Formats: sequence, structure tokens, C-alpha cells
Amino acid sequence: MIQRYTRKRLAEIWSDENRYRKWLDVELAVCEAWAELGRIPPESMETIRRRAAFSIERIEEIEAVTRHDVIAFVSAVAEHVGEDARFIHLGLTSSDVLDTAYALLLKESGMVIVEDIQDMRAVLKDRAYEFKDLPAIGRSHGVHAEPITFGLKFALWYAEMGRNLERMMRAIDRISFGKISGAVGTFANVPPEVEASVCARLGLKPAPISTQVLQRDRHAEFFCTLAIVGASAEKIATEIRHLQRTEVLEATEPFGAGQKGSSAMPHKKNPVLTENICGLARLLRGYAMSALENVALWHERDISHSSVERVIGPDATTVLDFMLARLTGVLRGLEVHTDNIRRNLELTGGLWHSQNVLLALVDRGVARDTAYTWVQRNALKAWETKADFKGLLLQDPDVARTLDPRTIDDLFDLSHHLAHIDAIFERVFNE
Repeated sequence: MIQRYTRKRLAEIWSDENRYRKWLDVELAVCEAWAELGRIPPESMETIRRRAAFSIERIEEIEAVTRHDVIAFVSAVAEHVGEDARFIHLGLTSSDVLDTAYALLLKESGMVIVEDIQDMRAVLKDRAYEFKDLPAIGRSHGVHAEPITFGLKFALWYAEMGRNLERMMRAIDRISFGKISGAVGTFANVPPEVEASVCARLGLKPAPISTQVLQRDRHAEFFCTLAIVGASAEKIATEIRHLQRTEVLEATEPFGAGQKGSSAMPHKKNPVLTENICGLARLLRGYAMSALENVALWHERDISHSSVERVIGPDATTVLDFMLARLTGVLRGLEVHTDNIRRNLELTGGLWHSQNVLLALVDRGVARDTAYTWVQRNALKAWETKADFKGLLLQDPDVARTLDPRTIDDLFDLSHHLAHIDAIFERVFNE
């Protein structure tokens, strides 16, 4: 199901064709660096440029015998190049190619996620302004608290996705390092000049120090960032799921013509899209944990990280790309039920004005604990009996002798709660 919704370009990034193409890019960049240093004759370099190619089928044939993917790849390329292939993979260890190419793949994939976040933020901004002035009840612990506007939900998510955008750019920068330093990172058979040249050609930076591999704290940071972005997507999806509950029904996922909600109950409209997003966020956290486990390798390198990364590289980036694309579609098509939002706002008969009354009593010289007791006893009675909260306050002798009816009436003005919405939007959107 994921593959059907994933952008084609991400599937292409992690295809065998593109992976081997990145390996070849690294090998050719090394040859170019050696040629600049005079180690590869110009005519041999020209032959390598012209003839270097590979066949996936041939690589797989050779690997079936050698049981070594990089050797199989180099051998397959050598069959195309001929005698001058002796200069390919000169002084390298397999991880020089694998790790540098993996950095390129993660960088490419990361930029897809960046574009996904940018797409989502554009939708969030539009919807934030659409509902900027629509009063709604805010909730804490799932219980009515004080009014907000419905647009603040989208503005909040916009700001969080802005932080995720910054995180992704930092994670991409952290992963954009290559290493061409040989078997244990000492440059014994390939000088630092080659590494510098290769990384410059490929748009990477040379790792200041490496062993046989790039250190996996870089990769752990990248995958943990994917998990954080996924957690933000889960947060948004969870809110939408709550808003779609029958008792709330303030917003619902898009529901297409002919769509079915339940095999048994024809009336059902379930938040399946956002539930799916919440489930996939758990996968991303698992991938992040796997990346953290890869940080500790034996001595200068072991191979325990390799099998993990073959899975989590394509899977984590593809899953997050899918999640963000799906969630952006949900947000764009989200049906907002304004009548229900207004109904829920008035559900408690204005109990959410309680803090206004409390503070007004304090301003009149009443001790805070005393004022709290006065307001709370009327609020609890309103909860229990469905009586009018304002009416109870007007009849309370302690409150009535401190606050006159006009003052109490003014304290029940909704505009008090929404006075700074414009200021919040200016801070979020810098406008």
C-alpha cells in the first residue's frame, strides 16, 4: 500500500539502478582525482570515462559466486572498461564506496522530505488564516478549558513543521560527508587529496576522521530526525482523530464518493487515513532505535550495521515521505464543521469564563484561595445541575457583594480570550 502512494522519485532514489549509479559516481570521482595527481594516464582516464558502465544482471551473476557486492560491481564495470579497469578502485576499501554513496542516497532522500514539509506548511498556512477568527473551545486533558480559535491549531502545526524543516536541513548537513581513506581510515594507500577531490565533485564534505567507515552517530542523528518529524505528523493526525469523534465532530477526514467505512456498519466514517499515519510513526521510532544501535561497532569497523541500513535507509525515508504526503492531503481536504465548533463552545454554558471571574475577584482584594473557592463552588454546581453559570454567580452572596452585575456581565465577553490572536499570527508567520 505504501508504494502505491509514495512519490515515484523516492522509489527511484532507492532503486538498484540508482544505488549502483552512485557507486559508479564514487569510483569515477576517485579515478578523476588520481588522474589529477598523475597516477592514471590521461588516455586511460578517457577510456574509463567513455566505457564505465554496469549491468545489474551481470553484477548479480558475479555476486552469486563472490558473495561480495562491491567486488561483483567492480568486476562487472571492469568487463566494460577493459585493460584500464586496473585503475578502478585503486587504494580503496569497500566502505569508501559504500559509505560515500550511502551519504549521497540519504542526502537525496532527505531533500524529498524537505520538500514534503514545505508542501505541508503551505497548506497549514492557508488553513490557519481560513479559520483564524473562528472561536473554538480549547481543551486540556480532553476537557473544555478556555476558548481559542480553530486557526490556532493550524498555526501551531505550521510552527512545529518549521522546526522540523530546520532539523531536516541540519540532519542532511550532518550526513553529507564522504570518506575515501582506506581500510582503517589512515590514508595508507590513498592520500587525503583524493578524498578532498572526490567529496568536492560529489557535493559532500570529507570526514575529518574516520575508521574503515563513517561514524554512525551521523546516521543515528538523521534517522532520529526522521522519527521526530514522524512524531509531529502523528501529533497532527491524533488531533484530527479526536476531532472526528462522534461526540466532538468538529472536523473530519475527506470521505470520497463510494468510500466505505465499515464492512458491517454502513453509517461509519472512520479516520483511517490519520490512524494509518499514527501507526507508521511507530515504525519510524523503531528505525531510529536501530540506527542508534548501529553507533557502537567493533574496533575500526564490523559489518553489523550494514544489514540494518539496507532496510532502514529506503524504508524510513519512504515511510515518512508517504506519511507527509498523505497528511498534507488530509489537511488540504479536511472538512471543518463550524456549527459543531460553535455548539461545543457553548456546551458548558460559559464555564470557561471562570478564570476571568477569579482574577476580577483577586483584583478587588479577595485572597486568591478564597476567590477560587467562591468561583469553583458555582462552577461545580453548574457542571452537576446544568444551571447557568453566570446566573449562579449573580446569586452567590460572596461574589455579588464584590462584583456588580454589569462587571460580571463584562467578564463573560468572548473577545477577552481572543484579543491577541493577531499578535500570535504575526509571531508565527512573521507578517
